[in-house]
Amino acid sequence: MAMAMSDSGATRLRRHLESGGFEARMYVKQLSQQSDGDRDLQEHRQRIQALAEETAQNLKRNVYQNYRQFIETAREISYLESEMYQLSHLLTEQKSSLESIPLTLLPAAAAAGAAAASGGEEGGGGAGGRDHLRGQAGFFPTPGGASRDSSGQGEEGKQRTLTTLLEKVEGCRHLLETPGQYLVYNGDLVEYEADHMAQLQRVHGFLMNDCLLVATWLPQRRGMYRYNALYPLDGLAVVNVKDNPPMKDMFKLLMFPESRIFQAENAKIKREWLEVLEETKRALSEKRRREQEEAAAPRGPPQVTSKPSNPFEEEDDDEPAVPEVEEEKVDLSLEWIQELPEDLDVCIAQRDFEGAVDLLDKLNHYLEDKPSPPPVKELRAKVDERVRQLTEVLMFELSPDRSLRGGPKATRRAVSQLIRLGQCTKACELFLRNRAAAVHTAIRQLRIEGATLLYIHKLCHVFFTSLLETAREFETDFAGTDSGCYSAFVVWARSAMGMFVDAFSKQVFDSKESLSTAAECVKVAKEHCQQLGDIGLDLTFIIHALLVKDIQGALHSYKEIIIEATKHRNSEEMWRRMNLMTPEALGKLKEEMKTCGVRNFEQYTGDDCWVNLSYTVVAFTKQTMGFLEEALKLYFPELHMVLLESLVEIILVAVQHVDYSLRCEQDPEKKAFIRQNASFLYETVLPVVEKRFEEGVGKPAKQLQDLRNASRLIRVNPESTTSVV
Repeated sequence: MAMAMSDSGATRLRRHLESGGFEARMYVKQLSQQSDGDRDLQEHRQRIQALAEETAQNLKRNVYQNYRQFIETAREISYLESEMYQLSHLLTEQKSSLESIPLTLLPAAAAAGAAAASGGEEGGGGAGGRDHLRGQAGFFPTPGGASRDSSGQGEEGKQRTLTTLLEKVEGCRHLLETPGQYLVYNGDLVEYEADHMAQLQRVHGFLMNDCLLVATWLPQRRGMYRYNALYPLDGLAVVNVKDNPPMKDMFKLLMFPESRIFQAENAKIKREWLEVLEETKRALSEKRRREQEEAAAPRGPPQVTSKPSNPFEEEDDDEPAVPEVEEEKVDLSLEWIQELPEDLDVCIAQRDFEGAVDLLDKLNHYLEDKPSPPPVKELRAKVDERVRQLTEVLMFELSPDRSLRGGPKATRRAVSQLIRLGQCTKACELFLRNRAAAVHTAIRQLRIEGATLLYIHKLCHVFFTSLLETAREFETDFAGTDSGCYSAFVVWARSAMGMFVDAFSKQVFDSKESLSTAAECVKVAKEHCQQLGDIGLDLTFIIHALLVKDIQGALHSYKEIIIEATKHRNSEEMWRRMNLMTPEALGKLKEEMKTCGVRNFEQYTGDDCWVNLSYTVVAFTKQTMGFLEEALKLYFPELHMVLLESLVEIILVAVQHVDYSLRCEQDPEKKAFIRQNASFLYETVLPVVEKRFEEGVGKPAKQLQDLRNASRLIRVNPESTTSVV
């Protein structure tokens, strides 16, 4: 019957969670209001967890059932993709071959084909005819080789060849949309690591008339490549690497601030690469020099072309003449514009970042609202390359590899220039990464002192001072920028707080310090955290969330120590009055009980130095009140139930012992003494604990009230053998 009810309850729960109008927040709110305590919530949580595990198992079972079908479908798709690629390649070859044959040569080609066919019956010349057509169409690369593009092609044929080749390179089509761009040379290469000369990967180089494209091999797709890098030729330097067996046939490409080393298949191909790279760079430089001279040369008035007369055509006087509109020219002959790329290189080399950005701002202001003819686009391309180099240098200035001395202000120069370059997001990311490395280094360099509290004072001072300086510098550098940067800073601050809590917990909680030491350390951390409120940054809730598990463990551990000590004293209890021997000892005990909140302790003292209470009850009172005071220093709302349950468990150990002794003791005098100790516990100690808990937490505890009310059973029927709890 219980199993059936459980199944029906799980079914109702599943239907409720799967309903269309289900809202998690309202569901949890209603559940919290209807539950009768922590146990109900735990049971409901277990039911939801069981339902989640059941759903996961069903999902896994369904995936396993269809696993083989997934594999077979993927294999069929792979076969189909391979066949489609082969078909596409064949069609592209045929199309290129046919389009490259001039129309005027079609009759001659037909005659030559007939002659070749007749000759092919005797000597097998059919293959030569096909090779001739392939040579007319241009070059198609084969794996392991390198070759130049056919020099006899026109611009249209070169463009078709480039398009055909780039169909084999994934992710690069959007990068190669420059008019007049064509393929010059390409071939297979092997890239090596520059420092240790270790082989990295196989690549394929595509040299165009204005840039070099590097693509990596796709092993699973034969003849296909993936885009890796694109380097403009005007920013590229080629260096021959001397042969040093077994490292030979290598050359180096220098692109500031990086370099790459490639190995050709043999010495001949290496020589071809070096020659064609230099030739292409010279041709590109000469072409751009001519374009600049043509753009700078003054032009005469536009010539008006006379309309040829036609005697058979009447003049149309009614149609107005449409004047030709000449495109507005941009004067790029100014000296500072001509020298701008070189000036930018000098500024970058001399680390004059402000001067470089000032030049860029001057150029942008000059070209604002002006057209973009080819010379301007070419100038823009050169400047963009320098901007990329400048950005990389500034990013390196902010990298954690650089020196972290100087504090947050040392990064202001690089950050401000990156923001001026429009790289605000990148500047924010690098600034926060730099400061995270600085905070981590500062924490790691702290010497662990013998006294835990002294180390925690130093740790909090270093961390929160760094956090405060970083926040102020961030507000200075990124004032007026996108508000998303401030969200990034909050995320960074939470991550940094996690770093701090790791070091804090390792020293305070992992080393098993006393609860009083842990409470003082947490208090110091909270006080430093509250100082961040001066700049509007409140991270108190974050430090609470990160410390809650460690504090729970400390409370649980100290609770077990008190319970074990109380049980040990209970086992040796003789139910005798305390004799403190000296008035000084009695006065000290009175002062201790007053500190614990027991104001009426005088009524339990007798003549001379006697106390009308047992040593066990007095020791329990001092230990319990000490635990409560230290726990309240650690208190925040997430620890409410943990602290309350720990108190109840500690009190129950003493209460159960007194109740058991009262029921089992036969001596009337000892029984009266036990009853007096029980009265002290219920009427003095428990109200003090309840009052102090309410003062520290801000609300009463029903569990403590119920525990105190249980004393009525003893007063009403002290002879009963029924247990109080």
